[in-house]
Amino acid sequence: MKVIYDGENGRAFKEVLGETIQRLAEADPDVVYLDADLMGCINMAGWAGEHPDRAVNCGIAEANMIGIAAGMSAVGWKPIVHTFGCFASRRCYDQIFLSGGYAGNSVTVIGTDPGVCAAFNGGTHMPFEDMALYRAIPGAYVFDITDEAMLEGVLPQCVDLPGVKYLRVGRKSSPKVYEKGVRPEIGKGIVVTEKGQDAVIFACGLMVAKALEAAEILEREGIRIAVVDLFTVKPLDEELVAAYAERTGAAVTAENHNKIGGLYSAVSEVLGRRCPIPVEYVAVEDEFGEVGPQDYLEERFGLTAAHLAEKTREAVRKKTVKKQNR
Repeated sequence: MKVIYDGENGRAFKEVLGETIQRLAEADPDVVYLDADLMGCINMAGWAGEHPDRAVNCGIAEANMIGIAAGMSAVGWKPIVHTFGCFASRRCYDQIFLSGGYAGNSVTVIGTDPGVCAAFNGGTHMPFEDMALYRAIPGAYVFDITDEAMLEGVLPQCVDLPGVKYLRVGRKSSPKVYEKGVRPEIGKGIVVTEKGQDAVIFACGLMVAKALEAAEILEREGIRIAVVDLFTVKPLDEELVAAYAERTGAAVTAENHNKIGGLYSAVSEVLGRRCPIPVEYVAVEDEFGEVGPQDYLEERFGLTAAHLAEKTREAVRKKTVKKQNR
């Protein structure tokens, strides 16, 4: 995977989502699109109006939408479902758990505006727990999308992947990290930069670009950091996590999610069994969201490159103390 990060933003995710879903539906007659009255939010309203046999607006009834999607999967369709991340997780959890996971149906669920990306929609619409919920569904896949190139590479793979798939992705633009045309391997992490011997940052979603920024800050201080993108939060790439933990001896996780049940939990579960080392985290503490612009919310919840750099320094300090006490 070629990394092209330079801090510049790519196209808005909502544009890429609309184009990718339309392309998938036009290429495969079994692909069908369902939405909960938010088609316009990802540029699907026009296409849906022209293809009423391939698109279903289920209205503000997310639980019913998941039930419909599961039923369509049971008779051979390949449903792609979209709504805001809070509604794609909390509001329809029983339906996706039972009609999707337990019943063995294949549904691709797209939850947009996860975490602080919900911005002015506020705490009620700010899912800090969506990955935790989907991680708890046996056999489910959970993805936190980094940039537009990754979205274009991962979503098409989900269509034919059996089971429940959950993609959390923003609607606004984000920094470009990968070259267009990439096809990330599901279930495998991506080594974004392997310079580091002092610590490793395991990041996902919007925190990958911030991890690269933090690595640049630390490099100027002589601290060498590896950055690994664990975009597949479930199933986690345990071998890669363990390998970089052993190589560096200190780790930090970074996610736009509650510290409970997301990437920090997933990585800690692996390291606790395989390679106990100092682990710090950058994540939302055990609290609810609030209203505000995204840059304010990133500062409010500590989801910044500066905060990540400080947490990494702390992990390196703990590693040093551990070595001295041997």
